[in-house]
Amino acid sequence: MKLNDIYKAAVAFGMKMDPRGEADPKQELKDEKKKYDSLSPKDKKLYDTERLTNPYSDSRIIYDNGSTVKSVLVGIDMEVPELLLADRLAQKGEKIDAVIAHHPSGMGYARLDDVMHMQADIFHKFGVPISAAEDMTSKRAKEVGEKLMAANHYRPYNAAKLLNIPIMNLHTPCDNCVATYLQKRFDKEKPGRISSVMDMLMEEKEYEEYAKRGVPPVILNGDRSRKVKKIFVDMTGGTEGAKDIYRRLVDSGVDTVVGMHFSPEHKKALQEARINAVIAGHISSDALGVNIMLDEIEKKLGKLKIYEASGFIRVTRRARKK
Repeated sequence: MKLNDIYKAAVAFGMKMDPRGEADPKQELKDEKKKYDSLSPKDKKLYDTERLTNPYSDSRIIYDNGSTVKSVLVGIDMEVPELLLADRLAQKGEKIDAVIAHHPSGMGYARLDDVMHMQADIFHKFGVPISAAEDMTSKRAKEVGEKLMAANHYRPYNAAKLLNIPIMNLHTPCDNCVATYLQKRFDKEKPGRISSVMDMLMEEKEYEEYAKRGVPPVILNGDRSRKVKKIFVDMTGGTEGAKDIYRRLVDSGVDTVVGMHFSPEHKKALQEARINAVIAGHISSDALGVNIMLDEIEKKLGKLKIYEASGFIRVTRRARKK
């Protein structure tokens, strides 16, 4: 398979696993095509044409030399040190055809704030009026975008090109996987108390392993005896959304939020909203999403030899195509 085959399969599955429903990202692509067609020739030269086929601006092929991919080094943060690791492994006889990162760099990092707008539709799905959801999300996305402007986005790209190592990142498509997977589990099994939510998380190998490593799921607000009626899994859409959204979620009946991580400001907002909050874990949740994605890629395209790096642990949940 080629790196581009993996990229296309991942984007397609990310759309299928989108918490908003597959119709929303498909409509975004149609809208983007209309926007592109209306641009002047001058503006089209600067346009990121990947947006016509990929609705997730934070996921991109960073560098590709067109080689066949049979073995991959997979990790959560794959930057210059990890590219040097891939090169060193190759020197020792472990052939690495490509690197797959979760967190973005290059164009994906520069455009991280664009994907945050999907959060508004997710909040609306949980009962928040779309006008309020869009207003709060737009303000937060602008804040994130301004913070990202000063970053050195293309360091991994430059290193990958010099070392001639193909690299891509899959951020929101994988986050969609973990968000939808856990949301479906909670909706189906209906845990009655926070203790049951914690037990369900620990049934997933990624959370169990990270608990052994000293980073278990924790209760940020509330306690194990608190009752649970409506859970919102907040794990996709670029990065943390507007902290003011929690009051709106409470008004719509949500009593428990399960997320990867929460900033001190978000913790304060959760406490003020009097909503239960569980931190499932950042890297463990990322690993879960990447694993679900890799299962799909191997199902569709065939088996890969996977090397674990940068916090990633491989857990297989389905039989792979041989």
